[in-house]
Amino acid sequence: MRNVIFIGMPAVGKSTVGVIVAKRLGYRFLDTDLLIQEQEGKLLKEIIAERGTEGFLEIEDRVNAGVSAERSVISPGGSVVYCENAMKHYKEIGTVVYLMISFDIINSRLKNAKNRGVVLKDGQTFRDLYNERTALFEKYADVTICEDHLSLEETVDKVMETLAGCVAVE
Repeated sequence: MRNVIFIGMPAVGKSTVGVIVAKRLGYRFLDTDLLIQEQEGKLLKEIIAERGTEGFLEIEDRVNAGVSAERSVISPGGSVVYCENAMKHYKEIGTVVYLMISFDIINSRLKNAKNRGVVLKDGQTFRDLYNERTALFEKYADVTICEDHLSLEETVDKVMETLAGCVAVE
């Protein structure tokens, strides 16, 4: 297994689960939202405010499509599924794991989407965003892990079991 790429809604635990999975596999961990902020010298919400949704997605696509990684757990932002080049790249370099969670649970976790740098179109509700992205997550996922009512440790265990079942974990 070359890389593991986590996709899913903001606040689903891509980074939290990703760090633990990386430690268990002996892999490197990479959060691409941090890469974007580093390369642009701005917070995600500042980039979105300055460049708009489309401008942000262009940056996100470029940065994610340019990730060069081996033996890494990669956690891109939730909007990466709008980025065709990035998702094509991730499908080529690793196993894409969708961390799925019900709307009610994610809505209770995520208090202020805008402050998290969540890409919402004008007039779009968080429910609309959830429904739109769910279809894309399902499209790109090699593996889906339902996190509903699982603890962090249970989620990590389920990820590790599933990865071991679909590819040889080194």
